[in-house]
Amino acid sequence: MEAILIDCVQKSLRHFMYSNAIFISHRLCAQFPSEGNLQLLASCYLQSNQAYAAYNVLKGTQMDQSRYLFALSCFQMDLLSEAEAALCPANAEVPNGAAGHYLLGLIYRYTDKRESAVHHFNQALFMDPLMWVAYEELCVLGAAEEATSVYGEAAALCIKNQYINCATSPSPNSSAENCNLVAARHCESSDASPRQLRHMQGLKDIAGNHHGSSMFGGAGVQLINSGPSNISFYDTPSPMATQMSSVAPPPLCRNVLPNGPNLGTLNADSAPKSTVNSTIQAPRRKFVDEGKLRKISGRLFSDSAPRRSSRLSSEASVNANANVVSGNGTSNTSKFLGGSKLNPMAFRAMTARKGQSWANENIDEGIEAKSYEPEAANFTVGGLVISGSKVVSGALEILTLLRVLGDGYRLACLYRCQDALDTYLKLPHNHYNTGWVLSQVGKAYFELVDYSEAERAFSLARQITPYCLEGMDIYSTALYHLQEDMKLSYLAQELISTDRLAPQSWCAMGNCYSLQKDHETALKNFQRAVQLNPRFAYAHTLCGHEYVALEDFENGIKCYQSALRFDTRHYNAWYGLGMIYLRQEKFQFSEHHFRMAFQINPRSSVILSYLGTALHASQRSEEALVIMQKAILADKKSPLPLYQKANILLSMEKFDEALEVLEELKESSPCESSVYALMGNIFKRRNMHDKAMLHYGIALNLKPSATDAATIKAAIEKLHVPDEIEDNL
Repeated sequence: MEAILIDCVQKSLRHFMYSNAIFISHRLCAQFPSEGNLQLLASCYLQSNQAYAAYNVLKGTQMDQSRYLFALSCFQMDLLSEAEAALCPANAEVPNGAAGHYLLGLIYRYTDKRESAVHHFNQALFMDPLMWVAYEELCVLGAAEEATSVYGEAAALCIKNQYINCATSPSPNSSAENCNLVAARHCESSDASPRQLRHMQGLKDIAGNHHGSSMFGGAGVQLINSGPSNISFYDTPSPMATQMSSVAPPPLCRNVLPNGPNLGTLNADSAPKSTVNSTIQAPRRKFVDEGKLRKISGRLFSDSAPRRSSRLSSEASVNANANVVSGNGTSNTSKFLGGSKLNPMAFRAMTARKGQSWANENIDEGIEAKSYEPEAANFTVGGLVISGSKVVSGALEILTLLRVLGDGYRLACLYRCQDALDTYLKLPHNHYNTGWVLSQVGKAYFELVDYSEAERAFSLARQITPYCLEGMDIYSTALYHLQEDMKLSYLAQELISTDRLAPQSWCAMGNCYSLQKDHETALKNFQRAVQLNPRFAYAHTLCGHEYVALEDFENGIKCYQSALRFDTRHYNAWYGLGMIYLRQEKFQFSEHHFRMAFQINPRSSVILSYLGTALHASQRSEEALVIMQKAILADKKSPLPLYQKANILLSMEKFDEALEVLEELKESSPCESSVYALMGNIFKRRNMHDKAMLHYGIALNLKPSATDAATIKAAIEKLHVPDEIEDNL
């Protein structure tokens, strides 16, 4: 009877019949009360997004798997202290291997224990090299090693040993998690090279393991301790790309609100779990079951954490089109196949032969297939019997792909955006032209202040995967900068129709209202995004922008600080705080926050420009000029640092140098009224009233904002008033 009930629950979960699974699980626990059966009931609740129910079911349990599921419930309920205590009791290993270490890393990240978080993410990645989300988190924290070293020889050896140990395991009921643990230990002790052993020993010596736990954590326990149906579940997951899914777009109104990370799967035959938000940039990570995890193929299963950039500048966007050769040999003004015509069929025309040749050409980059002697035995991978040599070659192909993707993502998180773009171009076309990669390309162009190329990349990503909301928040901000109100309105409506419970949808809607100067309605939309995912730093920062627009600096500061609480490397929040303090004339505070933003993103011309402005306001004009020159070199097409440099030179009474800078700026931005207004101020200071009046008139004809127009008219009225008298007025 117990086995039948368990099988019925598993079958209901496979068919997403959660209500039936919960009901049968209650009958199972009533008839056969055991902690293993409580785990199954808690899993049903977790998959139906009822973490509070799983929390109460598992409270007080002691088994390793129970501790993991209880910690997962606590994490989704934002009870981080309880989650940490469940995963790390005294003298106990972290349960569930790599998945347990990944969950613990998330807990430490959100409790501001960066070193411990990095330590556990590294452990998770060492135990399961295909756990992309662990490497992703390391990149977000700015602590990731080069992908070449992470996805190198040791990773290939670990993957091979996983299948060898699974094939030679004496127990037919051994879980895949046990195989991973044994394989990881085998990698550490036997076949690793001296360089690998030094790397592995370094992982063990990382500070931050405050609980004295083992490097490898605890193996996943069996779900049921009695009966013939001994099934393990919640094995180590592997990330799954939404763009690889053939599922139709979601319904208009999604009624399930994910609250935290989905870190496990049910069993080898289980269906995918519900999508859950687990990072501040609100990435949606989907996970597949253990059977699909074992498919060694050339596909990459990955997802990303959105990075964002706030509205840092008021300058016009720059169109930086670079010519590349597309798959048909023609030249396009885009990095993407099909150029600006957005032809999706061009992305699907690439042959498997090209992708295979790319993988073979790159295998020799740090990994030599001859260093691995193929095992004579055959292995069962995803229900298929595959020879040892194919397992090795498949692992090499996957790691080759992950090396390129990992390096591109790591460089993007370090804001080396041009290097990241060059790295992504090394991908084969069938991988480059996927929703996830194109979203990352769009984010990179966005950080380079090339909003036109960013818009093109996001548009292609949306065309390929219209059901994926990854990066759509950044897309909406790019449209905001481009003043594309029609496109932005259409995007917001489409996202709301696709998923009303996604924070990206409400961020797009908020940007739409903000572009229309309806800041109060925009703020309500951004607050809705925060409500849906409190760990979404992007939404907190956008709330701060709207509060600043409404002159509510106190609440603006609170929003920026909330964003930094979830992501200390969110440089946009540091920038926002610096802007508030600059407007409040707290120049030392402003300089501090701009410097913090600059340390995170040292290639931002906008941050450098405002840092120079803060220094100038602090009567440190010489230092400010040096900073402005660096800002000009960082982005020669940006008008902001040139304008600020001219302002500084004017205050230092270097009128000729200031005019030279403004003449240069006038050529690149001929329709910028503030340039002519500043030239008018210079001519007024030199008592050249006719030229001053001419430039004031040109500035007014360019239709400046109401505030700027009032300032210019006031300057015209005082044109013939001496400076000494004007200062006393």
